[in-house]
Formats: sequence, structure tokens, C-alpha cells
Amino acid sequence: MGAGTVADSMVRTLHASGVRRMYGVAGDSLNGLTDALRRDGRVEWAHVRNEEAGAFAAGAEAELTGNLSVCVGSCGPGNLHLINGLYDANRNKVPVLAIAAHIPRVEIGSSYFQETHPTAIFSECASYVELVSDVEQFSWVFSQALAHAVATSSVAVVVIPGEIFFADAPAKDVPAVRPPDSATVPGAEAVASAVAAIDGAQRPAILAGVGAATGRAEVLAFAERIKAPIVHSLRAKVWAEWSNPFDAGMTGLLGYDSGYRAIEHCDLLVLLGTDFPCRAFLPDDTPVVQLDARGEHIGRRVPVQYPLVGTVKETVATMNRLVQEKTDRTFLDTVREHYRRRRAKFDALAESGGPETSPLHPQHVAAIIDRLAADDAVFTCDVGTPTVWFARYIKMNGSRSMIGSFCHGSMANALPQAIGAQCAAPHRQVIALCGDGGLSMLMGELLTLRQLNLPVKIFVFTNESLAFVELEMKEAGLINHATSLTNPDFAKVADAAGLHGLRVQQASQLEGVVRDALAYPGPTLVDVAVARQELSIPPNVTLKQAKGFSLYATRTILSGRGDELVDVVKTNLREIRAL
Repeated sequence: MGAGTVADSMVRTLHASGVRRMYGVAGDSLNGLTDALRRDGRVEWAHVRNEEAGAFAAGAEAELTGNLSVCVGSCGPGNLHLINGLYDANRNKVPVLAIAAHIPRVEIGSSYFQETHPTAIFSECASYVELVSDVEQFSWVFSQALAHAVATSSVAVVVIPGEIFFADAPAKDVPAVRPPDSATVPGAEAVASAVAAIDGAQRPAILAGVGAATGRAEVLAFAERIKAPIVHSLRAKVWAEWSNPFDAGMTGLLGYDSGYRAIEHCDLLVLLGTDFPCRAFLPDDTPVVQLDARGEHIGRRVPVQYPLVGTVKETVATMNRLVQEKTDRTFLDTVREHYRRRRAKFDALAESGGPETSPLHPQHVAAIIDRLAADDAVFTCDVGTPTVWFARYIKMNGSRSMIGSFCHGSMANALPQAIGAQCAAPHRQVIALCGDGGLSMLMGELLTLRQLNLPVKIFVFTNESLAFVELEMKEAGLINHATSLTNPDFAKVADAAGLHGLRVQQASQLEGVVRDALAYPGPTLVDVAVARQELSIPPNVTLKQAKGFSLYATRTILSGRGDELVDVVKTNLREIRAL
């Protein structure tokens, strides 16, 4: 039975639904909610320094656990800060409820202090957004928001004027929600058509995404039956790269040429649980089978001749019973050998370059972190070059987890996502791989680590630039401009914030410092000086990209910055030789 205030009822329902914390910043329009949390005592208030960080943290918790998580923003500017993290969560397809407090009802539409229109603002980053304009409306709006977030694994936003939190609760609390256990299989005719196409292919290849994660065993059995290499997206790295005798590596800008070539030379491409967005890495005229639980994904990136709407685990299990087993491994073995050679070259680039190397090669930094991190570590990584080094050098093993802004591509995601991950998994090692640009954008969250006593380990790849933006400028034939960063000593900043701060400037220091950082019982930041001009060469260098880099080189010399070009060559000589 309901009792107390609307806020009391909300807290009870959320706790019954498995919610154990809310991320946010307090404000007067939230007073009714925060007071209800205080009285109830079972749901923690995770006080972040910026609501954007709270939304990122909630998204990370939801991604790690699969359960509903909650972030909160006060009226106007407070909940506006949530929007970037909510975009990220919605694109990652994780269940997040955002509670957006609002101005008093009688002032709506009067240009009142801090007035915004949250239902319009959040409409593009949520599956459900609604204003509670009357207490009697609360129960069904709250119920619908919970149902949308959990059933569709997306963001839902409830907009509540501050005074409604204090109103008398409904007679009954909204029932708790739990993630549905659902499975779907396409119709027999569609499956038979796809199976016939697979049976007729001589060089089939699989491109798998994170949507195939729960069907890992079935997908590996499928690859064995049809003798197909498995190329995977970045998000699928968590399940596809370990103990996989069919792995051909990633494709896309961060991938391997083995993955690119597998797709380029196959005569049938099977897409499993992926909405892979980079159309330049997909075939133009190769027949495609696409299986996805979300029908709106079918044919969105490439024309599909054999569409299948269903869950990967159940549908592939059905296909395994129907498809003919192939015996010719020529294509699979060729792709796998190509992958083995490329992987060996990447591993060679992770060598230190000598004990006095300074600044360090970021590949070496990532490889050392990978080797020393816990077997069940959770990794978060900033967009840009930290994602490159994470993708190529941090190895998944079936127990590790990875979280990033891989679909939305926002800066400053790694630190707040590490906050959410550590809150959700207090006994696991959580490692944030940050760029100096990303860290400095939400650097106030270092104080959150201290306040919440979260033992997150932060490694900052300090290259004093927006390095990935510089790579994009080089590709476009432009001289680097507006990308330099004047940084503090991040280790000293961490010390001042109450963290354990460490700094690495030479390769000989790296392993010892990483060991110390990972062993320290509290939050730790390691500031590592890495080479600014390190290039990440994509798996397929187009003529346009080659021309752009040549134009960059010419313009750099003519502008009197030839020393920069010399530094690029010196820094990347090992990678150039490895091509």
C-alpha cells in the first residue's frame, strides 16, 4: 500500500525494481525527492559534481549490470546537464530512468526563472518523455516510464514539478519492474531462405556485434559449420576476441586489415546483432543476411537480401540445425593467417622502444596496463586515441568488461563511466583510460571519487593535444590548429583532490608505477607522457586519405613547421616499417 509522499512512493518502487542509488546534484526542486531518500535509507544518493557525469555513470551501471539505473537533475540548468550522458545511454541501448525536476506548475509558460521545456529537450534522446502535470497522473506516467526503459532497454524521462514530490502518495505504489526474458525467432520461410543462401556460398563471412553476445556459443558453432571467419565490431570485442578460433579481428577505422579483407573478399556477408555504422567498410554488391532483434536495424547500413528479425541466440541455434556443414576451410584459414600476421605486428609496436624512451609510445602503455590488470577488470576509455589503444591492446577474456562512448562518441566519458562501474561493482578493479582532453573536461569528478571513496584507477594518456582531431586534420590535408592543450601536472591535481597521484615520463618507470597504482587501495591517477604524433593507421588507407596526408606534409613544410613533420616520421617509424 502507498503511504507518505509521491517521492516516498517513487523510492519504494525503484528500490523494489533493483535500484540502489541515484546519481545527481541536489537542488531545491529536488528537495522532496532527496528528503524521501534520507528517510527511506535504502537508496544511496551518489553525489556527482556535474549532472552530465551522473548520466554517464548511470548509463555505465546499467550497461555493466543490465539493470535499471537512475540519474536525477534539478529544474532548468540542472537537468539540461544530463542530456549528453542520456544520449550516450540511449544509443548504447541500456535501461536508464532520468528524473527531471521542473519549475512550479503555475509558472509553466511564463518565462519563469530557470524555465525550460524538458519534454521537448529530451525527446530525441529517450524512448519516453512525459510531464507529470497532476498528482493523479503520476502513477501511470511513472509506470510507463519504467516499462519503456526496461522493456526496450532505453532512456525514459519523467518530468516532475518540484511540489509534486511533496504531494500525498497514491493509494498503491507503482509495481516494480524487472528486465524481460524474451526471445524471438523469424518465420520458417525467412530462415529457410537465409540458410539456402549460406549453403550456396563458398566464402561466407560473419560480422558480429554486441547484440550477439548472449549467443556466443551458438555463433561459434555456426562459424564452425559454415567455415566462416568472424569479424567483429568494437563493442563485440568483449565476447568475440577471446578463445575464438574464427576471430578475424575488428573492422572499421580502429580495426585490422584482416577484418576488412575478410568482408571485402567474401561472397556472402552474415550480419549478426550489429548496427555497424561505417558503411565505407561494408560491401557494395555482396549478398547480405542480417539478423537483429530490432527490426529497424535491418537494411539501415547496407542493402539486405535476407532479412531476419529475431534474437541471435535462438535464431542461430535454429540455423545450426538446418545449415549444411562445409568442409572447405581455405577462405577461413587464409583470413586467420592474415589476422595472425597483423596481430603480431601490432604486438611488436607495443615494445617500449628502450628504457629512456620519452615521451612513451601509447601502445606500450596500454599493453603494460593490460598485462598487469586484474582478470576481471572493468575498463572504461575516452573517445579518441585512448579508444584506439584500448581496442588494439586491452584484451578481453570472458571475465573483463568494457564501457565507452562507442556509439555517441562524446568526450569526457571515461571518468564518470568509471564512477558508475565502480559503484555497481565495488569488488572489481575499475580502470579508466583517459585522454588529457577528456579528463580535463569533467575533471571535477576526481572529487566525486574521493567523496564516494571509489578506488578507480585512472591512466591519463597525456599528449598535450586533441590527438585524434589532429589525425583527422592530417587525413584532410590540414595543418594542425586549435588542438594544443596547456595541461597541469595531473598527478599533482590528483594529490590536491585527495587521490594518489603518480607520473610517468620515461619507459623505464612505467611498469613499476602501474603496479603501484593498481595495488593502491584508494582512487589513483597516473599521468603518463605519451607521444603526440603517434599515428593509428586504419585497415584500409584510401587514395583520398593518402592524398590528404601528402597535402598536410607539404603545407606543414611550407608553413615553416617542418620540425613537426620530422617528429611524425620519427615517432611512427616502427609502424611504417610494419606495413
